[in-house]
Amino acid sequence: MEQKRTKILVVDDEKGTVNALRISLESDNYDVIEAFTGDGAIRKAKSELPDLILLDLMLPDMTGYEICNKLRKGRSTRSIPIIMLTGMGGAVDKMAGLELGADDYITKPFDLNELKARISTILQRN
Repeated sequence: MEQKRTKILVVDDEKGTVNALRISLESDNYDVIEAFTGDGAIRKAKSELPDLILLDLMLPDMTGYEICNKLRKGRSTRSIPIIMLTGMGGAVDKMAGLELGADDYITKPFDLNELKARISTILQRN
């Protein structure tokens, strides 16, 4: 019987960031789903039901805050862990993200090993 691989939805409008994360996470045996817009992120979260979401705040059609809020209100998506991964590192930004239900908040540029450790920790809790 084949073991189910953990699915991570990476949401960022920077294709280079998404590609680098996909390569790194796939090398750690994660399945990676990609979205480049807020609407795409919400659709893929509902259809794919990932085990975790890495969510940028600045997207062309809506903010990561709006996406997080919508996912937290959805019956099928409310319990999916969300790590906000963004260049917006102010204390107010972090508090807003955490208050909306993000499980963690990491600012860019980030340390890849730290990101992977935080992903692992959150997945073990759920």
